[in-house]
Amino acid sequence: MERKEEALDALGALSDGLADAVGKASPAVVRVNGRRRRSGSGVVYAPEMVLTASHVLEREEDLSVEAHGGETLPARFVGRDPSSDLAVLRVEGLGVEAATLAEGEPRVGQIALAVGRSWRGEGPRASLGVVGSVGGPLRTWRGGRLERYVQTDATPYPGLSGGALVDAWGGVIGVLTTGLARGAALAIPADLAWRVAGTLSEGGSVKRGYLGILSQPVRLPDAQRVGLTQRGGLLVVGVEDGSPAGRAGMLLGDIVAALDGQPVEDTEDLLVLLTGERVGQTVPVKVVRGGELKTLEVTVGERG
Repeated sequence: MERKEEALDALGALSDGLADAVGKASPAVVRVNGRRRRSGSGVVYAPEMVLTASHVLEREEDLSVEAHGGETLPARFVGRDPSSDLAVLRVEGLGVEAATLAEGEPRVGQIALAVGRSWRGEGPRASLGVVGSVGGPLRTWRGGRLERYVQTDATPYPGLSGGALVDAWGGVIGVLTTGLARGAALAIPADLAWRVAGTLSEGGSVKRGYLGILSQPVRLPDAQRVGLTQRGGLLVVGVEDGSPAGRAGMLLGDIVAALDGQPVEDTEDLLVLLTGERVGQTVPVKVVRGGELKTLEVTVGERG
């Protein structure tokens, strides 16, 4: 009997903790009115700034958000990034504190709560699950490429897209989206989402660069490290005609080891380095060729 009571107490404490987590996160989660049939959700990431899912906005005018207290305020479209399915709105007079980010990296198996606003005009809505996987890059069904993602089995009820995936303490793990992979509830990791939001707030769009190569990760034998401290690089298995890499003299069989002084060991490393201010810039790219380390000057192209 004592063990049963202890188990019930533990279950009750867990239940209260999860309810507290939703209570902590929900003030920074707003309803976003940007499409005809169903509203979506958004996360306040900075004063008067809301981050939401791009597919939630079917229009860029006549937008509004409904805050935690029930007041509806006009919102101004700032910009969007279809590749990550993120968009930013500015809401003057919102007066809501920014969401708290989760501590540490998301871990497979940890409890996760999807928190958003119901499209039917109710208060906050939540569903419980776990982090099912953490990975990337991911080729989305819309043809874009997502650098990193968090997948959860928390139910993405209607209206929750654009809301927050939070941990058991109410810290934001990521921004929810159902617009990137059919049949899967994904979240854009919070650090990536916040970075994209900052870029959108400055320029309205995210520049994504490319070299014009096909590549695959390889391990560098000790004899080919030629002073490099990393264990791997990207083996070039294809170079597009007229591409930035082709114009710089990159060849099949080269192993890309670094870009602009930053090590490159896998595709994700390269994608991260090619996003943002490096687009249009000429940067040094170190490659291992025939056991020797060479530096090529590559002008990073912009992907359309």
